[in-house]
Amino acid sequence: MNITHFVENLNRGGLERVVLELVKLQHQQGHRCQVVCLFEGGSLAHELTELGIPVGICGKRPGLDMRALARARRMIRAHATEVLHTHNAVVHYQAVLASLGLGVGHVINTRHGMGQVRGSATRREWLYRRVLGRTQAVVAVCEAARRDAIQRGIVPARKAKVVPNGIHLGAFHAASSDVHDQLQQALNLPAQTRIIGSVGRLNWLKDQACLIRAFCIIHEQLPDTALVLIGDGELRAELEQCAVAEGVAANVHFLGDRSDVTALAQGFDLFALSSLSEGYSMALLEACAMALPIVATDVGGNGEIVRDGSTGCLVPPSDPQALADAIIALLRDPQRARSLGRAARAWVELNGSLETMAQRYAEIYGGSSG
Repeated sequence: MNITHFVENLNRGGLERVVLELVKLQHQQGHRCQVVCLFEGGSLAHELTELGIPVGICGKRPGLDMRALARARRMIRAHATEVLHTHNAVVHYQAVLASLGLGVGHVINTRHGMGQVRGSATRREWLYRRVLGRTQAVVAVCEAARRDAIQRGIVPARKAKVVPNGIHLGAFHAASSDVHDQLQQALNLPAQTRIIGSVGRLNWLKDQACLIRAFCIIHEQLPDTALVLIGDGELRAELEQCAVAEGVAANVHFLGDRSDVTALAQGFDLFALSSLSEGYSMALLEACAMALPIVATDVGGNGEIVRDGSTGCLVPPSDPQALADAIIALLRDPQRARSLGRAARAWVELNGSLETMAQRYAEIYGGSSG
């Protein structure tokens, strides 16, 4: 099957990692794949080109860019595309326009989040709805996102499906004291420091400011703690100032955009996610695979991964006190924390594999109907 995946770019992020791993597996399964990037190629594109999987770049400029659409059209046609799989809304209506009249058999869109964006959201969703007549299926990554898209009138119920994200489980090992000690030494932390970690872009949706404020409460009660934030973004300077204002700057470590996230996270004592909105978080799936105890906000699909009291703890969003209380409780009860981590690993082995995700997409590719 000739499959074209269409994305904004292949910079480091959860969506991009899902696409990369799905494309790699489809390639291994014998499908002929390519990825078309609406804007730039991105820092992860080499992972595909090194495998001989083409990555095309449209170089779209602001506004209606007919040259970018023409580039996309040429790539879709040259690939003899049978399945056009787009990722998120802006990319979808651009790709549908580029593919008009090319005889693409199946057009599938995945919405990777809950749809909460700022600014041009109304116009974006209006344009998105205009092309759903030429879309066979819209895939949400969690049941909460599917319901939300239907309730808001964005996606017709008959076209809405759910395919939870999956990860390559073999790439993850349980967190260990050895890796913890290595991370502790790399950060020049005192011996026996307990490391609370989080992974994600530094933006308003991830709300790391709430986590930093929660950490201030935690550190007052448990001084032998440190907060490690992996990821970069437009709010880094603001968050660094937040740590200064809260008096914990010396104990909050910003590691930036890293290629060794898994190796670092295996040194955490606890994983925290403070998001205001999530679809189906790759960071949470990976934390489960590393058997880390998890405290996450109860938003979007988080509750479909973290079963409160069973595979982790859920707290309300925008509530530093509740976040701090849950983290403190687990740090003070390491036996319970380990039990939650083991349950999370068992859950992800049954429900979160890359192979399961790919099989569900294959069924949609082969069975979609308008």
